[in-house]
Amino acid sequence: MADGDRVIKKVATSQLRPGMYIHDLNCGWMDHPFASKRFKIDNSKAIKKIADSGIREVYIDTSKGLDVESAPTAQQAAQAREAGLQQVAEAARRSPKASKVSVAEERAKALVVQTEAREVVTALMQDVRLGRQIEVARVEPIVGDMVDSVFRNKDALISLGRIREADQYTFQHSVNLCVLMVAFAKGLGLDRDTINKIGVGAMLHDIGKMKVPEEILNKPGKLTEDEFSVMRGHVNIGANVLAESPGIDPLSIAVAYEHHERWDGTGYPRKLKGEEISIYGQMSAIVDVYDAITADRCYHKGMHPTDALGRLLEWSQHHFNPKLVQSFIQCVGIYPVATVVRLESGRLAIVMEANQDDMLKPLVRLAYDTNKNTFLAPRDVDLARSSATQDRIVGYETPEKWGIKVDVVMGSKSTP
Repeated sequence: MADGDRVIKKVATSQLRPGMYIHDLNCGWMDHPFASKRFKIDNSKAIKKIADSGIREVYIDTSKGLDVESAPTAQQAAQAREAGLQQVAEAARRSPKASKVSVAEERAKALVVQTEAREVVTALMQDVRLGRQIEVARVEPIVGDMVDSVFRNKDALISLGRIREADQYTFQHSVNLCVLMVAFAKGLGLDRDTINKIGVGAMLHDIGKMKVPEEILNKPGKLTEDEFSVMRGHVNIGANVLAESPGIDPLSIAVAYEHHERWDGTGYPRKLKGEEISIYGQMSAIVDVYDAITADRCYHKGMHPTDALGRLLEWSQHHFNPKLVQSFIQCVGIYPVATVVRLESGRLAIVMEANQDDMLKPLVRLAYDTNKNTFLAPRDVDLARSSATQDRIVGYETPEKWGIKVDVVMGSKSTP
């Protein structure tokens, strides 16, 4: 990524020196205590603070500070991520596939389930804020409904999770984590009983945040170091709340207690490392970061899902179980359902259905022609069919840039 003399480079934390300018801390917004992701390194204390946060690699701006000549550019790093995603896509072609109903068939049922799930989560979190005990029996039925929907077609519920309200983040994040964890667990071939317990833990993973002061939880900006420390305390608080809840399974508690642990031991609260973290904690760490960094907040724009998956792949060198990251990418797809993609023809389309045989050739619904700057009548195109081989996905787009209403297009009827 170059602009005149401006070059952004990726460097290891161990290569940082005073005088360098941090362009991007290369982590999720809740994984660092700094007021900004961009700042000049004035002394060695700042470097130690970065390392102590568990950050292994950052991006520097060489036009604003010292350089590391041998370091790869941001463009080279992006190309490496893209190549990694292509390898994951190729491996997915050899994976066993399961039959399912279409997204269109499942979408209406999924919407009902999602709405009910949000109502249950909101009520439970309010109970905890008021000091009441969690009734696990209220969670299990709706988790069961979500599991049923995911087993029919995981992409229906996952795509609905893309539609969010910024002021409802905590509640929506809990529902989204449940959906993604259930789909992830199904993709790994776990049994139904285990998947249900994983879903309960995912739904309740952030319950400890209800004991965090509201002025910190809902602060419209970056937290101070003290506030950051208080926020991190939600994990221990949540684990204690769940442990006191009659009927909760230890597996469900593990999902909640370990979702901020990291593969290299740099996470919290117990700094568990590698296989010290249960597989359920390893899974929830991956999914929690994915959903968090793709969400729009009042103070930052969420990352595009495809870019977020590339970052997860990059971060799996240190923070996540690499094999599980690859399995998660195969689960949601490189271009998840509801993603706006750019075709080689210049047309923009929305991914409607994943192709189980080729992640790079999904069923898409045409929405916009960038050559003519005009909206198109919705029409489905199966990129895997021989008649569509003249067109292919060359990248992704943000729907806001082109005024595309994803939920409206997905809910419309396709023309012949």
